[in-house]
Amino acid sequence: MTSALPRAANQQPPVAPRRPHSFTTHGITLTDDYAWLKDPNWQEVLRDPSLLEPDIRSYLEAENGYTDSVLGHTTSLQKKLVAEMRGRIKEDDSSVPSPDGPYAYLRKYREGGQHPLYGRVARDGSGEIDILDGDELAKGHDYFQFGDRRHSLDHKLEGWSADTKGSEYYTIRVRDWATKQDLPDVVEETDGGLVWTADSSAFFYVKLDDNHRPMQVWLHKLGTKQADDLLIYEEPDSGWFTHIHESTSGRFCVIAGGDHETSEQRLIDVSDPTAPPRLVAKRELGVQYSLGDRGDELFILTNADGAIDFKIVTAPLAEPTRNNWRDLIPHRAGIYVIDFDLTTGHLIRLERANALPSITIRDLKSGDEHAIAFAETAYSLGTIGGYEFDTTNLRFSYSSMTTPSEVYDYDMATRQRVLRKRQEIPSGHNPADYVTTRIMAKADDGAEVPVSILHRAGLTLDGKAPLLLYGYGSYGHAMGAGFSANALSLVDRGFVYAIAHIRGGADKGWGWYLDGKREKKTNSFDDFAASARALIAANYTSPKRIVAHGGSAGGMLMGAVANRAGELFAGIVAEVPFVDVLNTMLDDTLPLTPPEWPEWGNPIASEADFKTILSYSPYDNVAAKEYPAILAMGGLTDPRVTYWEPAKWVARLRATMTGGGPVLLRINMGAGHGGASGRFSRLDEIAIVYAFALWAVGKADAEA
Repeated sequence: MTSALPRAANQQPPVAPRRPHSFTTHGITLTDDYAWLKDPNWQEVLRDPSLLEPDIRSYLEAENGYTDSVLGHTTSLQKKLVAEMRGRIKEDDSSVPSPDGPYAYLRKYREGGQHPLYGRVARDGSGEIDILDGDELAKGHDYFQFGDRRHSLDHKLEGWSADTKGSEYYTIRVRDWATKQDLPDVVEETDGGLVWTADSSAFFYVKLDDNHRPMQVWLHKLGTKQADDLLIYEEPDSGWFTHIHESTSGRFCVIAGGDHETSEQRLIDVSDPTAPPRLVAKRELGVQYSLGDRGDELFILTNADGAIDFKIVTAPLAEPTRNNWRDLIPHRAGIYVIDFDLTTGHLIRLERANALPSITIRDLKSGDEHAIAFAETAYSLGTIGGYEFDTTNLRFSYSSMTTPSEVYDYDMATRQRVLRKRQEIPSGHNPADYVTTRIMAKADDGAEVPVSILHRAGLTLDGKAPLLLYGYGSYGHAMGAGFSANALSLVDRGFVYAIAHIRGGADKGWGWYLDGKREKKTNSFDDFAASARALIAANYTSPKRIVAHGGSAGGMLMGAVANRAGELFAGIVAEVPFVDVLNTMLDDTLPLTPPEWPEWGNPIASEADFKTILSYSPYDNVAAKEYPAILAMGGLTDPRVTYWEPAKWVARLRATMTGGGPVLLRINMGAGHGGASGRFSRLDEIAIVYAFALWAVGKADAEA
């Protein structure tokens, strides 16, 4: 196997032993040489990483060592990149305080701090008090990540959760605002969320089962043990996940259950927490809905009755079943209603059309509507939820690929807008030094794929620029064209930075998502390749000058593109890549598998789904061909994309490919799906990605 990039003679990759494991499904026999990399006790490894089988640990550590040796010449470059990215972070930053009654709650960071602090001030801005110090709480842990934080309705207590393994098992504790000490209550193995009862004497939470699935809602009474908690609701379908949140008015705890196609919600009055949850509308296959409450009326966002891009209906709280739903905002094809919020007098809709978002506000008394939008060709816009329901204030954020994030308060009655915060770039940033634009890439079937682009002003379109192309394209998640301070480290070195808004995401509406899932999944891959070719045709770059980048399901995209269109790319970065799609979807004990069947298909029950997934699953389609340089990154305690997926993929690539590469694997032995915890530690991982990208296009040594 030859290498496209130089390596020292002694830099030889580890060789994973082949231990063939054959299985037959739907009459088709497959052999997996690297199935042994999946620890048979993986559930326990999530809880305690020290239990990993020694031979697997040795192999992963050897891979990490190999990656370090191959990229060792970029060490000084990585340090320079980290210093640059850190220089763009305002270290002693804080959020705009969010008011609730007599107080306003905030998040902040101290100079040099890795983790946030949470506190509050009096509503007039005086008397700041910190209640949770993430840097202090993280001491003694290799990994630390806050989950939810919720103050009680009487403002005396703060419920908070944290994950100290990276495995997304969150422990909930309760802190007293007066003493700043935690109560004896400890609630373990939750999804991190909590909702307080009206009298602040108890809270609801969701417990994860042995397969890491959120299936049960419990009520914990303060001063008691978790073993004495009351089971409120249990989801019977292992293919559904259950989560909780407060309703818009705060009157209810909402139990929201569903998969990727169907949903169902229940309400618990927080003033009567032990009463049976009230079903809103029973589940119907393919019908999704979410809700907000206002007095005796529910507002429901739904795709019912063929509303592909969703509509908003109302229903009486007393009888909210489907036959009582009445259209308020009818379905409009091509205008995707992403989400909505409610106050006592206004309905706020976040919408997207042709990959550009907008906010529309409706006066619920008069029915008058007006929109908030911006003129740039590519931008990101989002609402920021607050605590108060009886308000005319809307807080929203805006950024573009050239404009750092801005937070505004907007009076929905007077239509006055006030800038509350602009992201500060301490090392300096002039938006005029950069250009953001958008092109449309035409896929093979004629679909028009938006591609958002950022580059330095004055770029000559001669096809010589290196380019990083980012993509995701799954679950209906849209890729906002927002500001990335980190990406400037590539752009300032001559890179073009581009985002492909491919099918499988909802960038152009829910139909754009539906056209990139299950039997249409390959549209996502073809759109990404079409985006790369369109950028080449527009003279932004040329073949073998592009580095592709994606994570999680976007990592699956990377694996598929490597197999299908690898000749376009100088390098591919796949973070926590979902590349072993078929084997994962065949294993119904894995945390996400049953809920993921609506997204990918169920290869256990359906021969057609089996064959569809087999036809594109990156691991199963590695071929004897030349591949670009590849960097795969995973986390040992990741419950979403397990560590063995990138490990197996890399092993098969090396054993099968006929040229190109190198193929590198880096497993974070102390983190999960999100990578390293801590805002500065995460920069170390980004620096590795960027150094690899620079190396892949031959610029690493020049930039060191």
